[in-house]
Amino acid sequence: MPDIAFEVAQKQLDKAVKIMKLDEGTHQLLREPMRLLTLRIPLRMDNGKVKVFTGFRCQYNDARGPTKGGIRWHPDETENTVKALAAWMTWKCALMDLPYGGGKGGIICNPKELSENEKQGLARAYVRALGRYIGPERDIPAPDVYTDPPIMAWMMDEYSTIVGYNAPGVITGKPIETGGSLGRSDATAKGGMYALREVAKLLGVDLSKSTIAIQGYGNAGTFAHKLVTEMFGSKVVAVSDSKGGVYNPKGLPVDIIKVKEKTGSVTNYKDGKKISNEELLELDVDILIPAALENQITKDNADKIKAKIIVELANGPTTPEADEILHKRKIFVIPDFLANGGGVTVSYFEWVQNITGTYWSLEEVYEKLDKKMTKAFHDVYAKYKELKVDPRTAAYIVALERVVIAMKQRGWC
Repeated sequence: MPDIAFEVAQKQLDKAVKIMKLDEGTHQLLREPMRLLTLRIPLRMDNGKVKVFTGFRCQYNDARGPTKGGIRWHPDETENTVKALAAWMTWKCALMDLPYGGGKGGIICNPKELSENEKQGLARAYVRALGRYIGPERDIPAPDVYTDPPIMAWMMDEYSTIVGYNAPGVITGKPIETGGSLGRSDATAKGGMYALREVAKLLGVDLSKSTIAIQGYGNAGTFAHKLVTEMFGSKVVAVSDSKGGVYNPKGLPVDIIKVKEKTGSVTNYKDGKKISNEELLELDVDILIPAALENQITKDNADKIKAKIIVELANGPTTPEADEILHKRKIFVIPDFLANGGGVTVSYFEWVQNITGTYWSLEEVYEKLDKKMTKAFHDVYAKYKELKVDPRTAAYIVALERVVIAMKQRGWC
């Protein structure tokens, strides 16, 4: 698939800017990142040979505060994708009304081929390469695809070594024992469920009688399965991972995750029909949850989508052309930077706890997250009704208004 993520991000931005009638200078400042770093990272492997990895860090816009965004380790990582994800993080942080700008990072690697020792070495080397450009008040990374709390702990420790004092606020998504927040592990999916609850109320959808398909069975997808079942009593009838999916109209149990952990894929679950990721998107279900990678719903399959609500837990799963088709078909899309805003919101909570030294209970975290997600959803829905645009464009306009105000107040435009 062509690497069009940043092109998609720019098209989405351009559409909103045209409606807002922003001046050309402001538009151009919003269209490109303020800083993009390319890193060459040498690492001595377990076999004694040195391998050089390529890494990136994009700090897209910091008008509202320090940049914030995850770090991906993926063999197909590209500069283009990192720029797109940093742009989406900028709008996401503004939409969630967090005092952050947007950033994103990545390393081109296959972590499945690395030993634990090599993973730790790569994590520390990445931070050494970035040390002068990150910090609790400058740029705050977090986990993303194929990175996890232990990797965040190594990165935090390396940064603390560089600056000479313990600095847990430099990175979020850490283990609890090293400054992580309760509620961070399921925050992305939990936030999406709060948004789904609100749209279901407005559209008159009974979630207890709804069928759901989930594309992608990593952190967000597995927690979405668990939470949509526990919170609403919905029936998940299909799930998939990178190797394919499984479908059972009678429903799939939450413990299908054990099959994936044991065998490497949900496709090995016996009580269901094997399907492709493409087939999953087109199933006759009430709600579709894309929780995999970018550009899954395109102009080629958007007219085959049967779900009435789409909850984008993945970043950038729908192309602009597909957005137009879905909107005309009256399929309500909860856009990615609203639907998956729970992750960065609880990351913000973690950062606040780190820099204040005051830590919250799980109930407090969930309560605060619910308030943030509910307000953000209704801010978007109000703009959606006011301007009669698709939900993604409405979300863009809400976010951009906040970023532009900060830019103007600072004299940037």
